Formats: sequence, structure tokens, C-alpha cells
Amino acid sequence: MTNRYEKPFLTIADQIALLESRGLEIPNKESAADKLQEYGYYRLSGYSYPMRKFDLPTGKQTDEFVQGASIEQAFALIEFDRGLRSLFMTTAERIEVAIRVQVAILLGAKCPWAHRDPNQFYEKFSRKVDPKTGKIPFNDWISRLDEHEAKSKEQFATHFRQNYADPPPIWVSIELWDFGMLSKLVGGMRTDDQKALGKVFGLKRRELLPTWIRSINHIRNISAHHSRLWNRSPADQPSPPKQGEFEELDHLASDSFAQVRLYAVAAISQFLLKQTNPDAARNWADQLKAHASTFPTVPAVPFTQAGFPTDWHTQDLWN
Repeated sequence: MTNRYEKPFLTIADQIALLESRGLEIPNKESAADKLQEYGYYRLSGYSYPMRKFDLPTGKQTDEFVQGASIEQAFALIEFDRGLRSLFMTTAERIEVAIRVQVAILLGAKCPWAHRDPNQFYEKFSRKVDPKTGKIPFNDWISRLDEHEAKSKEQFATHFRQNYADPPPIWVSIELWDFGMLSKLVGGMRTDDQKALGKVFGLKRRELLPTWIRSINHIRNISAHHSRLWNRSPADQPSPPKQGEFEELDHLASDSFAQVRLYAVAAISQFLLKQTNPDAARNWADQLKAHASTFPTVPAVPFTQAGFPTDWHTQDLWN
């Protein structure tokens, strides 16, 4: 059963009055009004929500804010998250490019157009109808590929269309894919190819890399759309490592909370970076540790809500 939405429109002044009535401290109303014009009330709500009082009997957050909570703290969280999204975008780009190269090498060695051959992929991906969509996933993927290749204004893509009747080989085509397309294709690969690709990145279990790529792409999309990142539980979570599988990830293998929060994606991203570009991994680790140290002091809102263990920065993974 759903209800009609009957909440009234609120001016900036009304928004400030409502927040104050709920106990949020707003010492400088003029500055708060300027920032509400910049960020918007509902973006502020997402970041100020953890600062609300928790009602134990119902197990829900109330509309009232905890003592000492201020609007400036919420704005500081917004700015902290902006920087965090930028860091995750940077590492996602490096990982995406590294995976592109390896997929092109793996499939290109078989045939220049192996990515267009359904026989090169797992049956569930390449031949069976998905009951949710009523379509064969591979056919959907090819349609998207054709669209990217036909419409791209990249100079190399235009040149290829003008000079060749065949579609671009994988080592050309793959430069036109977005991370989602790359993720889907890796997920649809045959077991032997997934194992071979995973081995390049130091992974022995073939199911790890597809879920890790998918979760990194999910966080990349959240970041690209400027959504709240730091304290959410990602909808697409990576398969966790097993205890003893990777020494540097043992602390993640034993931490069920970290496995379902942002830290899990941070940790697997760092692990993959260390396999492909140790210098980039060191740089990203330093930047992430430095940024985490700027997390604002907010009542009842610790950085650990992101799943980062209290000693994460001392772990071998980050050093």
C-alpha cells in the first residue's frame, strides 16, 4: 500500500527553520542558505541522516538530531565524500584500463573478432534467454557494442569505419567500451578464460575477478553520478577472499562488516593495483590514508561506518 505525497514545498528559509526545529545547530544562517543553494536539501539530508537520534524500541532513526550536531558538520561530510569519490574514480580508471589490455590480449590471440563469437563464452551468457529480460545477454551486449562502434566520434573509430568493411578487431573495439560492457563480457567468459585472466591479477579462484570488476564498476558509477559514497553498503558486493587465500587480505576475510561496506571495494582495488602498477598502488594508498585523516569530527558518525577497520592504514596491503 502506498500513500500520496503531501509534503509542501519549502523555501531555503523554511528548510533552515525545519532543521533547527529538529535540533540541528545552524550558527550562521546566511552561510547555511548559500550552501543549501549549492548542495540542495535532499543531498544534505543524506549526509545529516546518520546524525539523527536512534530510537531503540523501533530500531529506526528519528527526525531529531543528536546533541552537538551542526549543519556545518553535514556540509563537511559532503565535501569529504566529494574527495573520496574522486579517489575511487582514479583507481577505477587504472584498473579498467589494465583489464582492457589483458582481455584484448586473451581474446585477440584466439581471433581478432573473438568478442563477437558466442562460442567463446559461457552458455548462460551467450545462448540462454535471461528470464528477467526475455533476451539473450550476449545479443544485448552485441547490440550495445554495435551502437558504440557506429556512433563513436573518436578519430581512430572514424578512420576505421571509413577504411574497412569489417567491424573493428577487439584491440581496437575495446577502447570504445565502457566499464559496464567490460564487466559484463568478463562475467560471461568461459571458465578457462576467467581463470587465465584472473591469474594475471594474482587470483586463483576464477569467480573472484568477475565479481570484483563488477563491484568496482558499481562504485565507479556511484562516484560518476555524484551520489553519497562513504557510508553506504554497495548493492554489488565483491566475493570476499578466504582466510589464508591472500595474506594481505586476511584482515578483510575475517571482517564480515568490512566485506559489505565500501572498504571491501577499496581493499580489492588496492590488491589489483598492486598486481598491475605498484607505483600507482603506493600513490593511491598514500592519498587515501591522507584523505581519511581529514574525516570531519561529527557526533555519532565515525569513519568506520564505511567499513574501514580502525587499523586499516597499518595493514601490509596499504604499505
